[in-house]
Amino acid sequence: MNEVVIRALRFSNDVQTMRAFLETLGLRSRIESESGIWIDMVAGRGMVALHDAARSDTGGEPGQTRLTFEADDIDELKDRLDAAGFEEVSIFDEAFGRVLTARGPDGAGLWIDERPKDLYGYKLHAAHPDTRWSVTPVLAVSDQAGWERLLDVLGGDNPELARFRRGAEVQLAGGPEVQLELTTTESLDEVAERLTATGYRAEKADGGLSVVDPDGQIVRVRG
Repeated sequence: MNEVVIRALRFSNDVQTMRAFLETLGLRSRIESESGIWIDMVAGRGMVALHDAARSDTGGEPGQTRLTFEADDIDELKDRLDAAGFEEVSIFDEAFGRVLTARGPDGAGLWIDERPKDLYGYKLHAAHPDTRWSVTPVLAVSDQAGWERLLDVLGGDNPELARFRRGAEVQLAGGPEVQLELTTTESLDEVAERLTATGYRAEKADGGLSVVDPDGQIVRVRG
C-alpha cells in the first residue's frame, strides 16, 4: 500500500525551540538533518516538518506554514494523479531525495516527497508516535471542492485530517495559507498544564486551546 501522509511544513527562525514546543504538545521527532536545517516530526496521524527559514531556497518566511505530503512511492502516485486529470505532474531528484510536483486546485503548486531510503546526512530517531495526537491543518482555499477531490485521490487519512476556511488569496507557488492545528484525545487540561510548565500560555478557545508558538504564530489544539 502506498501511504501518503499529510505534512505541515513550518519555516522557523529557531528550529530547535520549535521542536521542543511540538514535543511538549505530543509530537515526536523522527528524522533530522545533521546540519540542523530540517526536522520531521510525527503524530499518530499526520506530520509536521520544520525547516530553517534562513536556509530556505524556496522563499519560506519565518513563521510561514505550507502544505506538503510524504509518500512511499511517488511513481505510483504520479500515475494516480495523471489518471485523475491533474496537470504538470513531474518527478525530479533533490539532494535529499525524490520529489513529485504538480499543479493543484486554485493553480497552487503541490510538493510531495518520497519517503527517504538513504539517510546519509540525517539522524533517525526511534520515534514512537503518540496515537492520541493528529496533525489537522486548516487550509485557506478558494476551490474547496477541488482540494477535497485532491485529498480523496491521495487517499489514506488525508480527507479526514485537513480542514478548510475561505481564503482570499492562495499562494500559487507555496500552496494555500496553512494554520497549524493539532487534534488530540488527551485531556486538554493536562496539555495546558504541560504548556504552562514550560513557559507557554494556553488559553481556552472554541472548545480547545490556543497558544502562541516560538515563531509567534497561533497554534490551536482541538479536543
